[in-house]
Amino acid sequence: MKGYKILVVDDEQDLCEILKFNLENEGFIVDVAYSAEETINLKLNKYDLLLLDVMMGKMSGFRLAEKIRKERKLTVPIIFLTAKDTDNDALTGFSLGCDDYISKPFSVRQVIARVKAVLNRTKSTGRKEENIIIEKMLIDVNSKKIMIENKPVNLTKKEFEILLLLVENQERVFSREEIMDYVWKDDVIVGDRTVDVNITRIRKKLGSYGQALVNRSGYGYCFDLKKII
Repeated sequence: MKGYKILVVDDEQDLCEILKFNLENEGFIVDVAYSAEETINLKLNKYDLLLLDVMMGKMSGFRLAEKIRKERKLTVPIIFLTAKDTDNDALTGFSLGCDDYISKPFSVRQVIARVKAVLNRTKSTGRKEENIIIEKMLIDVNSKKIMIENKPVNLTKKEFEILLLLVENQERVFSREEIMDYVWKDDVIVGDRTVDVNITRIRKKLGSYGQALVNRSGYGYCFDLKKII
């Protein structure tokens, strides 16, 4: 299940880091947020699953989920993490459209198993993706097509997946190993040079937009929108 994007939302920083470390070891791409207020302003449709703590500062995980479902109209799977273990809380969670409910304290192995189970249930139906528009470049996530100034750009499947990974996580630096794990998964064994070659090809095909594919020396690649603005 490598490459799925997960957002962990909890005001306990240590717990966030533990979950992030262990989920990334399973091949997931993991971001963290430390409050519901921080989370609501994020582009949540890029995630395949949200892990939400119920008891947070001003806004609870329940309230956040309500906003995600009713105001943002997003169907991204949600798993609640909570110190409470009552039937009423579980019913509240499920009434808000959550997909699972894990009571603290829990084992990391339990969380990983629940995450995989929810993704296995939901990935077959898929989720509606939005088009990504950057200046005059349009990335159609569903049809896997790219247009620049209304002209098609022909990327290979691997090139498209690399570009989408970087664009959906702008300014986050991905190492060559992370890109290989996400794009090639367990299909074949490839070397670091393969990533560099594909990045070079993408840059050429995107023209001036290729400048946004930045190499952070010693770290890897990212998509930096400031390079084309």
